[in-house]
Amino acid sequence: MTGTDGDSRPSLPRRLRDRVGLVALAYLGLCAAVLVWAVVASVTDDSGEAMALVFPLLVTAPGSLVVLVLPEHGSMFFASLVIGAAVNAAIISWCTSVLRRGRPDPES
Repeated sequence: MTGTDGDSRPSLPRRLRDRVGLVALAYLGLCAAVLVWAVVASVTDDSGEAMALVFPLLVTAPGSLVVLVLPEHGSMFFASLVIGAAVNAAIISWCTSVLRRGRPDPES
């Protein structure tokens, strides 16, 4: 076995970083951290008046506002957060790739 087949492919995190971009991955990490914090804060609140789950909606807006038209179910809330985060990460990835290319030189 020469090792050319298995060793030539980069790892999954490397492929994801190359495809999506480091800034978009940082945004997705921030979204995940805010969601975990909000769920923990909501579960541990005894008064039943926790508004912590509003913050993940704000972090992933405007895509997550699709929750307003989805049926009322707990999984739909998390689905809207995933949709919002994915749409925003795609936009961030596109913007960083355009900015990385730079502006063409007007003299050439």
